[in-house]
Amino acid sequence: MTIQELIASLNPHQQAYINMDLKDPRNWDYMLACFHIIPWWNLNILQAACEAAAESSTGTNFLVQTETAYSRLLNALVYKLDLEKNLVWIAYPWRLFDRWWNVQNILTYIAWNVFWMKEVKALKLLDIRFPPAMIEQYDGPSYTLDEMRKYLNVYNRPILGTIVKPKMWLTSAEYAEVAYDFRVWGWDFVKNDEPQADQDFCPYDKMVAHIKEAMDKAVKETWNKKVHSFNVSAPDYDTMISRCEMIVNSGMEKWSYAFLIDWTTAGWMAVQTLRRKYPDVFIHFHRAGHWAFTRPENPIGYTVLVLSKFARLAWASWIHTGTAWVGKMAGTPQEDVTAANNIFWLQAPGHIFEQSRWTIPENDEDWIQNVQLDHHQHLTLQDDSRRWLKKCCPIISWWLNPTLLKPFIDIMWNVNFITTMWAGCHAHPRGTKVWATALVQACEAYQKGIDIHEYAKDHIELAESIEFFEKKKDKEVESAQQTEMI
Repeated sequence: MTIQELIASLNPHQQAYINMDLKDPRNWDYMLACFHIIPWWNLNILQAACEAAAESSTGTNFLVQTETAYSRLLNALVYKLDLEKNLVWIAYPWRLFDRWWNVQNILTYIAWNVFWMKEVKALKLLDIRFPPAMIEQYDGPSYTLDEMRKYLNVYNRPILGTIVKPKMWLTSAEYAEVAYDFRVWGWDFVKNDEPQADQDFCPYDKMVAHIKEAMDKAVKETWNKKVHSFNVSAPDYDTMISRCEMIVNSGMEKWSYAFLIDWTTAGWMAVQTLRRKYPDVFIHFHRAGHWAFTRPENPIGYTVLVLSKFARLAWASWIHTGTAWVGKMAGTPQEDVTAANNIFWLQAPGHIFEQSRWTIPENDEDWIQNVQLDHHQHLTLQDDSRRWLKKCCPIISWWLNPTLLKPFIDIMWNVNFITTMWAGCHAHPRGTKVWATALVQACEAYQKGIDIHEYAKDHIELAESIEFFEKKKDKEVESAQQTEMI
């Protein structure tokens, strides 16, 4: 069917949610979204798209007599189609949404309430573009990579970090000892694993106290600052805040700790509550479980890019964005690197839209110059908050190890990320200390432009890590080949 034939197939209810002649949908009136849609129940793609636009804005599946002339002005509008790729563009009047920084309100409209629709067999939100007037209502992250680099005095390389493993059954003292070993022999950053809470074998208060003690010891021995990310996810608001207060009152320096929140289970309100109540603390957005709807093979849901954009809008300092298939985690460079770039740079192309954090004219010469400098010199407009929202920093984890540091940097084309290697650290036969030293050596090799195999000739820890992880990789490849043959 042609687009004209599709339009002619619409019923009066569906016709209220389409405008293929929408003038300048990129202006300040609309938040734009692009969906991949496969229709169902004998509907064509435009009928299904209009039903989705209705359900995600002012309507339902029937015309209702309570509509007003004003309410119809807030209808979401289908304004573009790609029939070959089954793509649909929808423009949402952004005045639909709660103006008080309410990310969950936006997603309730455009995502969750339409995923159940019987009219669609597949509905995937691929990309989103926030209009400048809408972005200006949001404060954005308070502290992020710039402040972390300043505190750690770390530039021109990634932030090197780990997750303590095993994730369970270490006592609070044992947990702090593993963190200490990495900080002394590695460098910068350690995080709680996302299931860590207030278990009987590792009470939260003792864990905080021991981490503070171990961190102080590591700082004293290395003369380098350290950062620890504490999981403050909890069953209720009061418990979450009490854990935050325990950390704030522990005596640790400002910027030496972050609050990790399990977004998938705790929700957007928990993320935004932390940012509002603790504006001087790094907010660590953990996304465990997101694969249920972000993986490309899943027909219903939204992409890593969409999730990451909303995390920045919800004021997260850092968010896990994936290892671009270099590590264990599923995810292509197109998915993961695109997501990382969109939440970090002043201006970056997405899957569909180019998202900029501007609130000024596109032909502003100062802005164009700043975008260019941003990509070449990592410049940020810290003295001009009216023109932008702060960046959100990507976190890279899941089975990276010293041999994979440079390959991932090569894919990212920059070092603006935090890496939290775990099995690639604690799985080394000679333990955390040797691996942490090897990670530092791999990073030094990268900074000096020397191949790690060459650098390993004079650095035994790196040599041992290369031998261990490359042998393990060879075994995994052999096992995969055997499985494929079977």
